[in-house]
Amino acid sequence: MIVMHTTSWRAYLHGVLPSSPRLPARPSSAVARVRCGCAGGSMSAADHAQVGQGASVLQRYATRVDAVEINSSFYRPHRASTYARWADSVLEDVRFSVKLPRSISHDAWLHGTGPLLDAFLAQVGALGTRLGCLLLQLPPSAVFDAAVAARFLAMLRRRWDDGVVCERRHASWFAAPAQALLERHRIARCAADPAPLSAAAIPRPVAAPSYRRWHDAPRIYYRSYDETALQALAAAVRAGPPSNAQPLAERWVIFDNSAAGCATSNALELQRLLGIERKRQRG
Repeated sequence: MIVMHTTSWRAYLHGVLPSSPRLPARPSSAVARVRCGCAGGSMSAADHAQVGQGASVLQRYATRVDAVEINSSFYRPHRASTYARWADSVLEDVRFSVKLPRSISHDAWLHGTGPLLDAFLAQVGALGTRLGCLLLQLPPSAVFDAAVAARFLAMLRRRWDDGVVCERRHASWFAAPAQALLERHRIARCAADPAPLSAAAIPRPVAAPSYRRWHDAPRIYYRSYDETALQALAAAVRAGPPSNAQPLAERWVIFDNSAAGCATSNALELQRLLGIERKRQRG
């Protein structure tokens, strides 16, 4: 059995089992780290004045934020060498989340996706220790099927032992049977705005970060969050996860309202409100 984690991707590529199938315990801390970032790492022209120097947009963006959600992996695969280059181009404390391909989540609806998952994990493993978690987004029309979900999640956990967050969008995925199955496999609930139902607005970390994806509404991807909305978000982030969730899980906030160039400025403003601004650094 091969269990992938962020340090064993070379062994995985060459068919060599890692010496230990379990991910080493991460050091604990008294305070959960908050990470603010964007999906895709895009910037508007105005954002360039707020970031540091670098040879690429990613390098410049990562001088001010410490989280990057790789969304393009949903639409097309990237070579392992591309992921390795991205990891090498950012500061040491920057972490990436990577979205699973739509061929797995939307086209196949989690059915028979072993070869697709193997290829994806071999690619993203090149991020090494910079890989913060995987993101599984389910289609709004995907009704929870216990047998299909159980097979997929068991297969995923045989291959990958680190953090996974899931953005669920059909109401059936918030019912008790689905929640129990996801928690059994240590899959965290991703919160979203706009939320399809009230439970979807609250993250639930399980062996993974507390993860929020903020798309904005009513026209998702295109509007900037105003000061009032960002203050409310900052208060929710400070409050942390529910009392029965992991209290020291990292808290991620990813802005996906990037179509009109609003995401980076919103992430920087949220940092300011939380008192976690990063000084401009050279990429």
